[in-house]
Amino acid sequence: MKTEERSRHTVWMENTVWQRVQEQYKQDGCSTQNEFIAKAILFYCGYLQSEYAGDFLPKILGETLEAILSMFGDRIGKLLLKQAVEQNVCNHILASDTDIDAATYQKMRGMSYQEVLRTNGQISFPEVLRQQKGLCCVSVQGHRGNSKRKRRARVDSFRRRKKLQAAG
Repeated sequence: MKTEERSRHTVWMENTVWQRVQEQYKQDGCSTQNEFIAKAILFYCGYLQSEYAGDFLPKILGETLEAILSMFGDRIGKLLLKQAVEQNVCNHILASDTDIDAATYQKMRGMSYQEVLRTNGQISFPEVLRQQKGLCCVSVQGHRGNSKRKRRARVDSFRRRKKLQAAG
């Protein structure tokens, strides 16, 4: 510690605090009790002024937090991988049984993106199913194997429901 201008100061403290100074100043590598007290005051002042309290936490606490966060990150990563696999299985099942053109797919993708943003990712399948039954029957070309007549009947039914809703 630098020995700049020094002067004597009288400080009152409890005997237990002074005992701790006497017991621990050598453990810290200080040559005098004055040096220990000065370091403690500077440390505490730095702590009060610091925006990042991590500078003053014990090293073991930081390492423990890093280990816990690393394990948490690994766990989340494994869960996201598992979810991605399940989603991909659903995609393959749906794609194998759906006849949809690229333009309709892009429209649905954009709508889905906006819905995820709007709901902050809180989307339920029943909600999407209701939406598809009510909104998208016209744009989807239909289920593979359905005749044009059946698709036309669904579209007409959809249009009649919309007219009734608008009139009612």
